Amino acid sequence: MGRKEKMVQKVKRLMDNRERIRNIGIVAHIDHGKTTLTDNLLAGAGMISEELAGEQLFMDFDEEEQERGITIDAANVSMVHDFDDGEYLINLIDTPGHVDFGGDVTRAMRAVDGAVVVVDAVEGCMPQTETVLRQSIKENVKPTLFINKIDRLINELELSADEMQKKFVSVIKEVNDHITGMIEDEERAKEWKVNVNDGSVAFGSALYNWALSLPYMEQTGITFNDLIQHAKKQEHVELHKKAPLHRVVLNMVIRHLPNPLQAQEYRIPSIWDGDLTRDIGEDMIKANPKGENAFMVTDISVDEHAGEVATGRLFSGSIEEGMNVKINGVPGKNRIQQVGIFMGPERVNVNKVPAGNIVAVTGLKDAIAGSTVSTVEMTPFESIKHISEPVVTIAVEAQKMRDLPKLIEVLRQVSKEDPTVQVNINEETGEHLISGMGELHLEVISHRIERDKGVEIETSEPIVVYRETVKGNAGPFEARSPNGHNKFYFEVEPIPDKIVQEIKEGNITMDMPGKKRKEKLIEAGFDKDYAKKVKSLHNNNMFVDATKGVQYLREAMDLILEAYEEAMDEGPMAREPSRGVMVKLTDVKLHEDAVHRGPAQVIPAVRKGLHQLMVNAQPTLLEPMQKVYISTPQEVMGGASREIQGRRGQIINMEHEGDLTTIEAQAPVSEMFGFAGDLRSATEGRAMWSTEPADYDEVPTNLQDEIINEIRERKGLKVEASNAE
Repeated sequence: MGRKEKMVQKVKRLMDNRERIRNIGIVAHIDHGKTTLTDNLLAGAGMISEELAGEQLFMDFDEEEQERGITIDAANVSMVHDFDDGEYLINLIDTPGHVDFGGDVTRAMRAVDGAVVVVDAVEGCMPQTETVLRQSIKENVKPTLFINKIDRLINELELSADEMQKKFVSVIKEVNDHITGMIEDEERAKEWKVNVNDGSVAFGSALYNWALSLPYMEQTGITFNDLIQHAKKQEHVELHKKAPLHRVVLNMVIRHLPNPLQAQEYRIPSIWDGDLTRDIGEDMIKANPKGENAFMVTDISVDEHAGEVATGRLFSGSIEEGMNVKINGVPGKNRIQQVGIFMGPERVNVNKVPAGNIVAVTGLKDAIAGSTVSTVEMTPFESIKHISEPVVTIAVEAQKMRDLPKLIEVLRQVSKEDPTVQVNINEETGEHLISGMGELHLEVISHRIERDKGVEIETSEPIVVYRETVKGNAGPFEARSPNGHNKFYFEVEPIPDKIVQEIKEGNITMDMPGKKRKEKLIEAGFDKDYAKKVKSLHNNNMFVDATKGVQYLREAMDLILEAYEEAMDEGPMAREPSRGVMVKLTDVKLHEDAVHRGPAQVIPAVRKGLHQLMVNAQPTLLEPMQKVYISTPQEVMGGASREIQGRRGQIINMEHEGDLTTIEAQAPVSEMFGFAGDLRSATEGRAMWSTEPADYDEVPTNLQDEIINEIRERKGLKVEASNAE
């Protein structure tokens, strides 16, 4: 029996033992060593050869990942680890570190209970370290810490034992500051801080396959000086034999990260708004394998032989082949065809998987990432809210006309597989737009459309997606239907920034019960009289029904909301999406005959009325911003600073350590195209840099008209920047 077959047998044997399961994610800033670490954990479990570990990058099995040398897709693997009193099943997800693929990290965090946060000892906590920590804490996923690349501190920076320990203390303090700042519950924040003394921190070299933690040092007698001496002499093999990375890290995982029984008790109340005291609620809290099924889809991928594969977390019940299940919000039932687990690139069929595990199934043709799948009617899980929004768009065309129908099908599939992608298909104009997190994100999607889907395409240059908003209040304004029989009275005003942020982060949604939403809005400073009257939160905009006792309004409300959403999707100035706009419906006069208040009367009246009202409320254009972090030797720091300032960027902070300067800045996304090449030239290739999404900022007044006119011209609209059509 081969390595993989032996491992599958062990995994099957342990699936039912919930106390012996750990569902974990490996998260980090880009290039801090996640996938190399995962390789060595797999080698330690006997799944791949130790000689190839760290070079094979087993979890980066996609061609694109191998060519670019980065993780693009979250990848799953199940393995077994021996610890003290027996065997433990580790269901592991290796996640991307590049900011453009942060959506994969968010979705992976819903499936796991614990995380190993990897930090480069030389670079320390970086922007994406903070982001992945925030993503895991938001999903109630408990962190542990692995400080990687210790060999570089010894051999490149030649730090003494004391200096190294100071460096560790600094990294641990920064991680703990983030943890305590992100967790509201003080008791939990205290419990979840990582600590060298209790062994929730390990340090080592993923590349050379060795690691240490304080409990392991006490157990084996290895000292810090032993580690330094071996590393200085490049005796990495000897170090690996004395302190194998997989043993130290997975021991830490088993000791400090919760099993499904422990985790689901506190995670379910935070990701599900149903009644915890009844049926499926109790089953999920207890991870009951004999209860009704509750399965959350966190990822959709395509298998050329089996079709769509839905991967996610099974919180209660057991999934097996041939079951009929409901997908929340979709009529009818789907039949499960295959049930399996992922072993890196391969999916292995196992017939049946019980609660508490990560499972891959085929047959859920109606599922998307975020779907709730169950055997009975149930309240859906809270939607997975992505921290970033798509800010860059490309137009896509099929090279051959005959491929056009296939392209439309492929684009719909792409948006199903990756919810952070927005696809806009206009079958009338033939324009197809894909919006993503950044240039790299869209480049990868374009390559995959050609490589995996077999459609040759042409793409435009990337375009930045702006947002429209209002700075003032306007109204009441009367919008009249074309037949003159219906009148709608609206007011418009900006939503306070704090509330926009809460909506954006998914802390206030239309999915949550009305009472909870009202409480959250009031907590965020919203008027309590209007908090219970919110009818829609569409793309960070809000619709409030402030009417009283209007006849026939209930029948017309769906049409009014449809028109409001259309008005918010394409604002009045440049037909860009609106953001942070509150629409209040204050009064309505409707014709008594339903024939005279149909879609053709309501929708155009409301849409045009809202656009005119926004024009009256000091409209302005917002542009997406990026935080930029540059680490550069001091002698070329001037070139780096000029590059930022020449792109309408602002330097927020500058720190010096030795001969290195770290610049923290903010710049508009529209000015950042081609930045990598220009920065290399300006710093003789000696600068390292990274970005992360910032929020939106108002476009400078002197540039507004020019940018609005450019957008309108590109969209084939009249170049009248400040007038609504």
